[in-house]
Amino acid sequence: MQRRKTPTKEAVLKILKDSGRAMSQEGIESEINIEINRATIYRILNRFCEDGLVHKIVAEDGKQYFALCLNCSEKKHRDNHFHFRCLSCQSIECLEEPVNFSVPAGYQVTSLNCVISGVCKDCYQHTRLS
Repeated sequence: MQRRKTPTKEAVLKILKDSGRAMSQEGIESEINIEINRATIYRILNRFCEDGLVHKIVAEDGKQYFALCLNCSEKKHRDNHFHFRCLSCQSIECLEEPVNFSVPAGYQVTSLNCVISGVCKDCYQHTRLS
């Protein structure tokens, strides 16, 4: 079903595109330049998830982040990948390179929601140069 475009949807999508990273509802709300409430932002983000435009990342603290689906097509939605959360700058990014893991014999993985926490390459490089 084709959803109609609205200024609020376009504004939220532009913020996600311009950021180049996963963002929380609060992060989007702080950057948006039109009058919009929290519930509307969540509704838009969840519709974007349903439509395959973004995928939801739930961090270890339960906070939800949303990232654009860059390598997805309508027929093949690809949100089963690892994410990295930087404890220094608080950014979350999709790790496009595979991360190797295994499960015990007899288990079959059908979906994945994994966030690895640590220090991102930019923050790590910054601390090494300081």
